Amino acid sequence: MGCVEAFPVTYYINMHPSLICTSKRKLCVSTAKLNGDNDPLLLAATASASLRHQETLRPEPLFLDPYAGCFVPHNSPKDVIQDLHPYCLATKFIDDKLLHTVSLIDGLKQLILLTDGMDTRPYRLQLPSSILIFDISPESVFRIAAEKLKGVGAKMPKGCIFYHIPLESSDIEQAMQFKGYNGSRPSIWALQGFPVMTLANFEEVLSMISSLAMKGSLFVGELPACVAETDIEIKSNTRQWVDKLFMSKGFRVEIINYKGFAERSGKDFVSGHYNNILFVAEQLLHSDDQMESWRREFQRIENEGDEEGFEEL
Repeated sequence: MGCVEAFPVTYYINMHPSLICTSKRKLCVSTAKLNGDNDPLLLAATASASLRHQETLRPEPLFLDPYAGCFVPHNSPKDVIQDLHPYCLATKFIDDKLLHTVSLIDGLKQLILLTDGMDTRPYRLQLPSSILIFDISPESVFRIAAEKLKGVGAKMPKGCIFYHIPLESSDIEQAMQFKGYNGSRPSIWALQGFPVMTLANFEEVLSMISSLAMKGSLFVGELPACVAETDIEIKSNTRQWVDKLFMSKGFRVEIINYKGFAERSGKDFVSGHYNNILFVAEQLLHSDDQMESWRREFQRIENEGDEEGFEEL
């Protein structure tokens, strides 16, 4: 839902400016200590879970999230929302792209989810075996979600290895590598609900993925409209701005039209004022791990050449 929905994360920044940039990738997180019931990050994650729960209850849902209901307060309205919400369209698109992409990867798969802390994809998607999943999200929200999922008996498929990387980690890249992430293997990255506060923050996310993701890896997700520097209603400007933003970090990007995807899914959809940008991007650069592997190989060949030349003398 990001910063354009019922519980805007940007409001949190304005009211609680104690933000620091931790980790060498400079992902901005808040140092403010709030009561859990008043934490906008928790409220935003809960609101998104409520939308997934409502979609699951529809007569012909786009997807099923049997666990979203455990995050929804008991005093929430019980009426099923009839209109298809664009957040749910984005959820379905991301689900499909993740499942299709991991099915094409041989051997160990690497799935990195940048989330609000209540993402249930590791539990509800039919993921293949031999998959390494990283969830990067706010620690406080993830801890609450994990307890609720445990309470309803949620379990991940066999063969899935799951690690939570707190958004507040001092070095996210190092934390992932310590848990086994390998930048010389294919990966797929997904962003939805992740508390992207500013354009600069999203650029740091792009930089981190550009450094970690092997060439050819995919990045799919929803970019909150509040980080855009252009009038979102002018589609040509939006496309130019998004192309420039992603290409500056080495990604080729495609903007996905919500209405077009709804029609392909056989659903009626009215966009309203939902201005998030749904995208899928391909990494065009080599990861830091790939570059380091080639540097070592080049050094080895060079050293062997020096030794052969010495023997001839």
